[in-house]
Amino acid sequence: MDTVSAIAALLSGGLIGLVLGVVGGGGSILAVPLLVYVVGIGSPHAAIGTAAVAVAANALASLAGHARGGRVKWRCAGVFAASGVIGAAVGAELGKAMDGERLMALFGMLMIGVGVSMLRKRRKADAPDVRLTRESAAVLLPRLVPIGLGVGLAAGFFGIGGGFLIVPGLILATAMPLVYAIGTSLVVVSALGLTTAMSYALSGLVDWGVTALLIAGGIAGSVAGIRLGRALANRKGALEKGFAAVVIAVGGYVLLSSL
Repeated sequence: MDTVSAIAALLSGGLIGLVLGVVGGGGSILAVPLLVYVVGIGSPHAAIGTAAVAVAANALASLAGHARGGRVKWRCAGVFAASGVIGAAVGAELGKAMDGERLMALFGMLMIGVGVSMLRKRRKADAPDVRLTRESAAVLLPRLVPIGLGVGLAAGFFGIGGGFLIVPGLILATAMPLVYAIGTSLVVVSALGLTTAMSYALSGLVDWGVTALLIAGGIAGSVAGIRLGRALANRKGALEKGFAAVVIAVGGYVLLSSL
């Protein structure tokens, strides 16, 4: 890896971390396009594997703070993650078997869909005390399992953390408030990222040098992003819409470049 590529990887990680810190999610969706078009990883499959490792590492780091703050519904997370891991394992194998250009075209379509969904208002939840117990299992399990399986399939296929899918999925399944859904989602993101990363690593499709730089840049970017996010707290809605527009634009570029 030359110096230019190393700097590009570090800056890409910083940008992803900055977005995560300011907006509170969605940064990982930029990882694969940045690795392919900015860092210069030639294989989309290697970019997906490398991104998956970095996503899992960043999620685990963020999870610690949310866990200390009591913002994780562990039983709900466990069921959602267990279902998601099965889906991610299948999705990763399907992704590796697909032609790289077609995979990037689908990724571009996914980005456009994610950007559009970010422009929509989130559903308000009304069950802050929701817990998975013997009494609630009959209601929660039929929702958590299939949604977790579907989200895992997408996360494994595209090598993404899937937080933008997991958070609304958890709210849909349990009606937990957004602050708990974000904290709980990090357990799932970590599990899905590790599953996808392991699958790609076993196939030799992870660039470990780029991964290290991506994580290092992500840590620095997250610290700066959190501070910037606090300073711009009153404009978070506008920031989210602006980021959604960027995701749609990048998705369009990825799609057109893959045709």
